[in-house]
Amino acid sequence: MKKRVLGKFRRTLRSLKNRFMQVSLVLMYHRVADINTDPWQLSVSPRHFSEHLEVLQKLACSLRLDRLASALIKGKIPKRSVVITFDDGYIDNLHTAKPLLERFHIPATFFLSTGCIEKNREFWWDELDRLILQPVIIPKRLSLTIQGKKYEWDLDRDLILNEDPIWNNSFWRTLEKAPRIRHGIYYSLWKLLKPMGDSERRDLLEELQEWAGSQPLKPSTQSLLRPGQISLLGKGDMIEIGAHSATHAALPSQSLSYQQDEIKQSKYYLENILGKPITSFSYPHGEYTSKTMALVRDAGFSCACTTDAAVVFSSTDRFQLPRWSLWNRGKSGPRAP
Repeated sequence: MKKRVLGKFRRTLRSLKNRFMQVSLVLMYHRVADINTDPWQLSVSPRHFSEHLEVLQKLACSLRLDRLASALIKGKIPKRSVVITFDDGYIDNLHTAKPLLERFHIPATFFLSTGCIEKNREFWWDELDRLILQPVIIPKRLSLTIQGKKYEWDLDRDLILNEDPIWNNSFWRTLEKAPRIRHGIYYSLWKLLKPMGDSERRDLLEELQEWAGSQPLKPSTQSLLRPGQISLLGKGDMIEIGAHSATHAALPSQSLSYQQDEIKQSKYYLENILGKPITSFSYPHGEYTSKTMALVRDAGFSCACTTDAAVVFSSTDRFQLPRWSLWNRGKSGPRAP
């Protein structure tokens, strides 16, 4: 990961401020929370998020994604424009992120993956984290058959965790070498689970839960928005709600009919709750094909976001909008272990 991300972000904004060409930045967040494990660097602390917003307030012209899309249709982007987006639909988006956005008078677009919200369950990568990285004690052997192939792992040297987060490598990130057996298993299983359809993935997670002896998840910082909270999040002119598929499926790994259902279901679910059109979409994992783009366009969306790190020009395809991911960095640098 690049060092001094916030400093680079600030310099980029200043550079844009002094350039004559009209370009925009779209920023990507997921969570604003302090959490124990974060292998995918999805969370930014409230303190660091406040610092990001302070920079934006001073240097940028902030707007919602739907308004950037409208500007692109007209072929004219507001100078120094920046869009904040959030993916997935964690409850801290409402309780922590939105109040901070309101304090700094900065709008944002929140993309919600509706299937887990509707069924009141955690995201599969969080469940995998809970089953593999967080239990104090786990069985010494894991054996799974996935799509006809048998996988076995020996955890005999990594059964028990203590209370020391450094010893437990709680600050491990997936871009780094796995420090312990558990971390290696977590990443191997993540890669196997990612391309699966929702039903197949649920079956495997239930098998893992039985293996780990884990109890059903209780409400925690990992909990997602509920339908009534979606209405509260979308209340006011500053916030736009967008769709992020139904089950956060890696769309190109699925059939076109499966992709179409994922895209349309999330849109219709949110429109039913909010009573207004949902026009912005975010590709899960940032993955898409030309056929995926066509399905999103045909479903009635006016724009869609990727995870490609680049700036938006007036000529950028509205269904391939790039975004910069913002990590847990601030004036004081990264979160210290």
